[in-house]
Amino acid sequence: MAQPIVAVDLGGTSLRAALFESDSPTPVHHTKVPTEADRGPDAVIQRIIEAIESVLPESTAEVRIGVGVPGPVDPFAGVILEAPNIPGWKDIHLQAALQDHFKRPVRLGNDANVAALGEWRHGAGQGTRNLLYMTISTGIGGGVIADGRLLLGKRGLAAEFGHITVDPDGPLCGCGQRGHLEAVAAGPAIAREANQRLDAGQASSLKALRDSGTTISAVEIGEAAHQGDPLAVDVLRGAAERIGDALASLLHAFNPEVIVLGGGVSLIGAPLFEPLTQTLHARAMDPAYLDGLSVKPAALGDDAGLVGAMVLALPD
Repeated sequence: MAQPIVAVDLGGTSLRAALFESDSPTPVHHTKVPTEADRGPDAVIQRIIEAIESVLPESTAEVRIGVGVPGPVDPFAGVILEAPNIPGWKDIHLQAALQDHFKRPVRLGNDANVAALGEWRHGAGQGTRNLLYMTISTGIGGGVIADGRLLLGKRGLAAEFGHITVDPDGPLCGCGQRGHLEAVAAGPAIAREANQRLDAGQASSLKALRDSGTTISAVEIGEAAHQGDPLAVDVLRGAAERIGDALASLLHAFNPEVIVLGGGVSLIGAPLFEPLTQTLHARAMDPAYLDGLSVKPAALGDDAGLVGAMVLALPD
């Protein structure tokens, strides 16, 4: 086979490992196991090692390893600075641990940056050189491809789109600052807004759903919006406009050819994409920024992290 690459996608709930032939987006072998984050960093690192070993080819002489991890990562030092969804993960030298065990090259990257790489090389951004990727889920993250290269910044901490301030007096973000995009437009923020409106007595089909014991999340709000529920439509419009405002600023900063939106909230589709795109177009300072620009849903789905980790591990 061509040069083999093992890609790892580490999450708070599960971790996945896959064996790829060099720069092929279809894995040869794949495994998914629970992260068991509550057992502590050493136990999770051992689970990562075991997952990698389960997909390794018979000959490991040419294997390269790429790993996508949540939270701030210093890819130059190979250190996870903090993983908010994995207890105890602070200043974890994961790259060194894996290189010491496997004696093979290992590259580490933030999961959203890695997903941007995947969508650029094998997903919705194929054929472009300038791409913005935003994932909208429990949190909001991002990645930038500028002139055909992943933009990292001094310590690899660039493109934290969820922590753009959109309302200085807004709600507290999980990071401790106020009014960040994540605090007003991620999945939990959308659910919070809808529930507050229901508590205030606004009419909605979501009330009966909530009264039946269903937890109202962005998924239920999206489904209600597709049915024309006014509250759901308005809540999603508000979040979409905030995202559109932020993307307009990023449009001026990076002048991309394509904006790719991924993550669970993006799967809502038109009730989110339409007001988002309208806001983006309305906020652009000059039509030149919109010339040839496309806004697309991510194409790789749950595999974006794995495919991107494979791309990350490719030799320069």
